[in-house]
Amino acid sequence: MELTDEFERNSLSTVCEETACPNIWECFFRREAAFLIMGTICTRACGHCRIKSGKPTVPQEGESRRIAESVASLGLESIVIASVARDDLHGGGAKYFVDTIKEIRARVPKCQIEVLIPDFGGDLNAVTEVVDARPDIIGHNIEVVSRLFPALRPQADYERSLAVLKKLVGDDMAVKSNIMVGLGETRSEIRAAGRDLVGLGLKTIMIGQYLQPSREHHAVRRYYRPAEFMGLAKYFQRLGFRRVVSGPIVRSSLRGVFHDLTPPKTLSGHTT
Repeated sequence: MELTDEFERNSLSTVCEETACPNIWECFFRREAAFLIMGTICTRACGHCRIKSGKPTVPQEGESRRIAESVASLGLESIVIASVARDDLHGGGAKYFVDTIKEIRARVPKCQIEVLIPDFGGDLNAVTEVVDARPDIIGHNIEVVSRLFPALRPQADYERSLAVLKKLVGDDMAVKSNIMVGLGETRSEIRAAGRDLVGLGLKTIMIGQYLQPSREHHAVRRYYRPAEFMGLAKYFQRLGFRRVVSGPIVRSSLRGVFHDLTPPKTLSGHTT
């Protein structure tokens, strides 16, 4: 496939491949991709995540430029930039997001850019750096309900993620977040997370089914039925979310860039 050949030729990584996303070929067919910057080794070890953890290497020199060149060569109209957590880098590596945005803007000014950022260790100045680079959309995922953070995301913090999202919403960005279900959360905990997020002013939320990457990862505790995802979507819309994307294979980078985040929308399974 043209996209995968180009990415391999330029030594680029994608979230699509590293996480074995169930939507990978659908997105590649639509000529959409989520680039993974700063390497493929994460400094954190979340119990639900397929990305490898350990001691990462120095980010590749010229990665931002190569991403921009591939976007231009392929004529991509919308892309996502995501990263592993890099607690070893100053500001969590925010500058690499900024560099990549600038390189793409210089070569493909009309490309819509979404960034999916980590919490940068709670460094809100790092968040501001990325915001000031003016991506079209910016996302930060809470991923799981508050109670599950200590077990599944021990190096992250629920309140820290809320602080990041509050900062993003306050900067008048088009902002979204994501919750996965099926990890042992209760319905009331999902609803509580929704109330926390909408209370920040967040208007876009994505809800998807957790799928166990391997036997070593956290086991799936429950598979939600499509009707249950629709029920969650309706509840979140009643809370005040303008756009809800809810379904079994929904992932935060599915149809990464929303061309319009304004109209109320409730979706199940796929975006439209």
